[in-house]
Amino acid sequence: MVDLMYATLGLVILLLAGDSLVKGAVNMSLRLGVPALIVSLTIVAFGTSAPELLIAIKATLDNAPGIALGNVVGSNTANALLVLGLPALMAGLHTGECDTRRTYVMMLLASVVFIALCFVGPLTWWHGVILLSGLAYLLTDALRTARAHRRACAAEAEDEDDLEDLEGADPSMPVWKIVMFMLLGLIGLPLGADLLVDSSVNLARAYGISETVIGLTLVAVGTSLPELATTVMAALRRQADVALGNVIGSNMFNLLAIIGIATFVGDLAVPPEMLRYDLWVMLAASLILFPFVFRGWNITKFWGVVLTLLYGGYVVSVLI
Repeated sequence: MVDLMYATLGLVILLLAGDSLVKGAVNMSLRLGVPALIVSLTIVAFGTSAPELLIAIKATLDNAPGIALGNVVGSNTANALLVLGLPALMAGLHTGECDTRRTYVMMLLASVVFIALCFVGPLTWWHGVILLSGLAYLLTDALRTARAHRRACAAEAEDEDDLEDLEGADPSMPVWKIVMFMLLGLIGLPLGADLLVDSSVNLARAYGISETVIGLTLVAVGTSLPELATTVMAALRRQADVALGNVIGSNMFNLLAIIGIATFVGDLAVPPEMLRYDLWVMLAASLILFPFVFRGWNITKFWGVVLTLLYGGYVVSVLI
């Protein structure tokens, strides 16, 4: 019970610290004159994934690769099924109007490359080079696409609109507050990661559950909470493109950036059960989104039920 309390506390600290770091880093970058477009493609993306990154690094240093890999694989499965399923249950997602085909194909490619690398593991620094190279290409492509879109729309003057939509941006925030947010994030992230990983390992040992299962369930769902909150708000505001784009972007970043960086901290042995089952479930969960992306289907309340039940079934199958 004490370890569960520490795990919950660690998760809360991680989420709050990650949000604080994003607010501080975004506003500091804007103060330094970095365009909002660049900030949204880099700092916000890295900042919102900071909890997963710190967990992966901490778990790698503690020789708990099951938690590091389980967190990423489990988060991607949760994103595709739970993070889209629950909001669809509430309000439905009108994804038929969204065009996320290009990024969706990239996500599938990233998933296939990641799975292939896992089969020639353990994951080492050279696997990380491949993954981070993919990330560099994606960021460059996203920047080029965004710039082309802005030129096509004659939108160079839209930087103010970008600021309004940029997560954590507050042009009136004083410098002392920006520094405070950044310090709280930088202090809280390693503290929260330390609490969550250590208590998760203890829970696994106490209840005879593998570290991989803890990573795939407790840690994965916990670190998917920011994406879930974002998607719920997007659904309520009828911004399906934000919801679907958030999930696709988060999944790509988890595979390429989180694991890519973690491999430079230490080698990651891939658990046999993950090779047999969980990696394929992650890929199948991603493929389920195909008709919503390419056929223009809306994720209605019915599909919300289906996706949520599929995730529930997966969790049960992992635990039993």
